[in-house]
Amino acid sequence: MTGVSLTDVLTLTRADGYQLCTDPDRLDLDRIHHWLSTDAYWALGRDRETVARAFANSLPFGVYRPGDGGQVAVARVVTDRATFAWLCDVYVDPAERGRRLGSWLAEAVRDHLDDLGVRRILLATNDAHGVYAKVGFLPMTDPDRWMLLDRRGLS
Repeated sequence: MTGVSLTDVLTLTRADGYQLCTDPDRLDLDRIHHWLSTDAYWALGRDRETVARAFANSLPFGVYRPGDGGQVAVARVVTDRATFAWLCDVYVDPAERGRRLGSWLAEAVRDHLDDLGVRRILLATNDAHGVYAKVGFLPMTDPDRWMLLDRRGLS
């Protein structure tokens, strides 16, 4: 680790005024739930309680609009904050797309985890490979080494 505490809140501000912050108290969970449950292909129908619990037990990254401070993007990281992280639930409000907020968010996640000493970050995407490739993500070289236990269809 390079002087970053596990409890430090990261706050970054771009020249155009957008702000990124890891403070969980700033998250707009109603907005995040709406985005994920109605528009994110991987989380359609996810209930609000599950969204809230997932973010409460993860390292959250929120992006906030200049001026009114409304939340415009989000990501969460499931991590031990030492060796491994899974980047997930990355979402940028459709009205804010095209401003490189997704790339900025991915860069900030990468850099913050690097400061914590985390050297392996995993993610899954159907449609944003180019965004993640620009910040250093590569296709898995040994996908046959990974296994999945998927119990989503069980009641």
